[in-house]
Amino acid sequence: MKHREESALLKAYISEWTKYFTQCDYLPKPFQAMEIEGGNQKPKRKNQDGNRVQLLMLKSWNGSIFVAVREKLLSASMKLLYAERNGEAFDSQLVIGVRQSFVNLSTEVSNKLRIYQENFESSYVEAARDYYASHAPAYLTENGVQNYMKYADQKLWEEDRRATKYLETRKGCNSKQLLMETVVQVLVKDHATTIVAECPRLIANNDVEKLNLMFSLMDRIPGGVDPMLRDLETYIVQSGLDDMKANADIITTDSEKYVEELLALFNRFTEMVVKAFGSDHRFMTSRDKAYKQVVNDTSVFRLDLPSNKARPNAMMKTHPESKCPELLANYCDMLLRKTPLSKKLTSEETEAKLRDVLVVLKYVQNKDVFMRYHKTHLTRRLILETSADSEKEENMVEWLRDVGMPAEYVNKLARMFQDIKVSQDLNTEFKERQRGSSMAEMVNMKVLNAGAWSRSSERVPVSLPMELEDFIPGVEEFYRKKHNGRKLHWHHIMSNGVIVFQNQTGRYDLEVTTYQMAVLFTWNQRPEDSISFESLRLATQLPDPELRRTLWSLIAFPKIKRQVLLCQPPVTNPKEFIEGSLFSINQEFGLVKGGKLQKRGKINLIGRLQLTTEKTKEEDNEGIIALRVLRTQEAIVKILKMRKRMTNAALQTELVEILKNMFIPPKKMIKEQIEWLIEHKYMKRDGSDRNKFIYLA
Repeated sequence: MKHREESALLKAYISEWTKYFTQCDYLPKPFQAMEIEGGNQKPKRKNQDGNRVQLLMLKSWNGSIFVAVREKLLSASMKLLYAERNGEAFDSQLVIGVRQSFVNLSTEVSNKLRIYQENFESSYVEAARDYYASHAPAYLTENGVQNYMKYADQKLWEEDRRATKYLETRKGCNSKQLLMETVVQVLVKDHATTIVAECPRLIANNDVEKLNLMFSLMDRIPGGVDPMLRDLETYIVQSGLDDMKANADIITTDSEKYVEELLALFNRFTEMVVKAFGSDHRFMTSRDKAYKQVVNDTSVFRLDLPSNKARPNAMMKTHPESKCPELLANYCDMLLRKTPLSKKLTSEETEAKLRDVLVVLKYVQNKDVFMRYHKTHLTRRLILETSADSEKEENMVEWLRDVGMPAEYVNKLARMFQDIKVSQDLNTEFKERQRGSSMAEMVNMKVLNAGAWSRSSERVPVSLPMELEDFIPGVEEFYRKKHNGRKLHWHHIMSNGVIVFQNQTGRYDLEVTTYQMAVLFTWNQRPEDSISFESLRLATQLPDPELRRTLWSLIAFPKIKRQVLLCQPPVTNPKEFIEGSLFSINQEFGLVKGGKLQKRGKINLIGRLQLTTEKTKEEDNEGIIALRVLRTQEAIVKILKMRKRMTNAALQTELVEILKNMFIPPKKMIKEQIEWLIEHKYMKRDGSDRNKFIYLA
């Protein structure tokens, strides 16, 4: 039988020690009366200073027997433990008995565990270190990293169980901790570089089981998971951008596809962090950092915004920003407007997708761009009455508030809904007062608050059809009586209506803008005539850009096969119209469905409702930057007014914190606006420290 000598030695020692230690309890009892001190008749408690006779007995055993066999006891115990680590079985009570002997032999009051710690504990820890220092490298070389991780995890579990059994675990004793630190050092820390080198491959293969194993090992050493965090972050960014590049052509024109790609990326790696890393906050943070980088990336999709010079109104070269907020707003519009997408979704599915958008929106840095586009889409839906679900529209406003969008912005959206409801009541009352008027029944007015709807005071001249021109004074008179002191400003650019178009083909209801209506009514009394561009300009009084755009929408509307107007000579874009271009009603105009000409039907010619006079994309983007400049100035003044005096670093930190829910101001912009505010006496530099600023009342 293996280890017979070691077992025999330990058995013999434990047997004799057990009998002797039992006598150490009984033999001192007759002598207790002699140990009474002074007038105190109570004998000392056994564990207070120790019974003198018992101490003498333990010292005697220590000096006569223990010293002579100590090394043999330790050697025999460690050999048995070595055998157990190799999978062999033995009577565990032998090692436990030896350990108890080492613990109980100490006669020092100040350190009851000295003999145990200096002998048994140190030998146990050293034996474990030596064992794994020789076995671990060989196993790693022969079996590879992935199998080694299982080996290391199993051995750590075994050593934990073994330590609980064989080491002293009383309060104040750290034997088990010391052992586990040593084993972790040999099994994990010494091979950490090799282990974590496998991490990128496991992440790429979505091997959550092995990632979880690696995490449990590397988290045992200080900074052990740091390389894993970097690998996860790098892979998420690379994977996200690769997906975007692979689908760039589709995503550019399909905001639904773009959002689905982003959400798939987010959900895939969120699931990985949950399953592989137990939702550990460090990995959640890495996921967030990487996802934010993908969402705000400009290498695939970009929005070019103008850079700003030191002066608020001075613009210079552009700098790229993520196109994500624009695409998110477009996707929201698809869900909230009457579209093929919104029609095929249930209410619950629509809400789920809107909430998905909000998840992505949290990671967008330039949220002010989302606000601008979302509000524009909402304006169109409310004016054209194309919302798929009014309740969802209002819920979306509150959800934006819940995710931390600026209160000023959310409140304006809420006010827009309030204006629509008030306008409905106004229309009802107006129709009651104008009962019997066919025109009153056909017209719906919307009275909008300029502040909430962000409408400029700029108005475009247009010659309205006589029916409308004669009707407007009655509306103004009604409103003036109801709200004395308020004045209405008509924004015909936002108005629309339905007109009846009749020819030999059939009779059709055309949904048109006011400008389209003004142009088409020019042919009302002369349907067969050809009218020149110059004559149309005089008849409608529309500015050149608006007339060009309106005519183009009537001769080249993309969603219909037969256009309302014809142009001679033919053109390929509205810039090619000349004063002598001739326009005429297409007498063969009609609605074609499924290849068949319909005699009746409704045709929407509005398309994307124009909300302002013609502006280039660059001008619109300049508006975003101009607003950022004002918000940055406002926030700087607000901070300094409260703090009175603060350093540049503290000011920048607090400024970013205030503005982060709208946009992250670049350092260059912050510096420029500080200089502008200093120049205009809103603040000044500290005379003794140029890095400090002082508020000027």
